[in-house]
Amino acid sequence: MADKVVYLTEEGYKRLEEELNHKKSVTRMEVAARLKAAIALGDLSENSEYDDAKNQQAFLEGDIATLEEKLRNARIIGADKTGAAGTITLGSTVTIKDLDDDFQDTYSIVGSTEADPDEGRISNESPVGAAIIGHKVGEIVEIIVAGNVIRYEIVDVQS
Repeated sequence: MADKVVYLTEEGYKRLEEELNHKKSVTRMEVAARLKAAIALGDLSENSEYDDAKNQQAFLEGDIATLEEKLRNARIIGADKTGAAGTITLGSTVTIKDLDDDFQDTYSIVGSTEADPDEGRISNESPVGAAIIGHKVGEIVEIIVAGNVIRYEIVDVQS
């Protein structure tokens, strides 16, 4: 089975690289020191400090493996723009207007790893992100969310 492509901005890719490097260099050493201290306490069969340190080590190694896989399968958004001018693609910044309440908001379309709606970044896999990709300024997009139809007008697109 093919690995899932992870869409990242250049900034997001660098952030994941920094996190991975920190976990591999700093956090691993901290966990190793904690393990060493727990082993020094003796009798490992009844040593809860040792058990906790081993669990922390296992979680850390899982996190490292996950980050390495994401970076290995990363595709940088914007590095291979193929959409027609003015068409919403991954990496586009889009202003949409809810036609029911006249509310307008601006979002960047990013991969799910970097999505944070509170920061104005929505995933290309979210209902809104998936629905607006491929559309242009002036188009109306209808999205069904929780049984309700929401209508958005594409007000602006910046690639």
